[in-house]
Amino acid sequence: MKKNIAEFIGTFCLVLFGCGSAVISSILNTGPAALGVLGIALAFGLAVVAMAYAIGPISGCHINPAISIAMLAAGKLSVQDTIGYIISQVLGAIAGAGVLYIILSGRLDFVALKEWGLGSNGWGEGYLGGYSMCSAIITEVVMTCLFLLVIFATTSKQGNPNMAGLAIGITLVLIHMVAIPITGTSVNPARSIGPAIFAGGKALSQLWLFIVAPIAGGLLGAGIWKTFLETKE
Repeated sequence: MKKNIAEFIGTFCLVLFGCGSAVISSILNTGPAALGVLGIALAFGLAVVAMAYAIGPISGCHINPAISIAMLAAGKLSVQDTIGYIISQVLGAIAGAGVLYIILSGRLDFVALKEWGLGSNGWGEGYLGGYSMCSAIITEVVMTCLFLLVIFATTSKQGNPNMAGLAIGITLVLIHMVAIPITGTSVNPARSIGPAIFAGGKALSQLWLFIVAPIAGGLLGAGIWKTFLETKE
């Protein structure tokens, strides 16, 4: 139960801080208050760093179903824990998006969420850079795969456990710097589910990609790690 609560809190914070930065940046898109791509990328990455050191000793700080499923495939997590983690992560993301929606609705000029609101992920015409579905799939699969390789390497016996959280957070920053214009950067089904539920519309209809592609990328990363990189000794 402690592990599941930790995963709920961690994913809640990831969505609140990460998507919150994207929402505020889109509102205050001029002047010193504008965060831009780098600011949003740092918000997601620093949220992971903070949670890694806060809840890492309790649950391992997955806060991402793609990570939990990849760990299951690599034999590092039980089926029971994986199911509990995923449920907790999704509920945490929904709660984080819900709190963000309540905060956003407190603006005096608030009417309704715009298309792809609350920092939802998406692709196609009208979404950020206007990239195709093919570009979105490739981006999410490749980025999640690389993300998992860093996680496996830094948390292995040969890695430095004291620096793992920082390395993983920095990697997420780099991923966001590249992927934000393409998909808004998911690499995390829970992070996508939370905002999409409240945004509805295209964010909800395109949600399938941000569930399937990150999980596929995570499994690819687990396969590469187990086959080519893991040191047995």
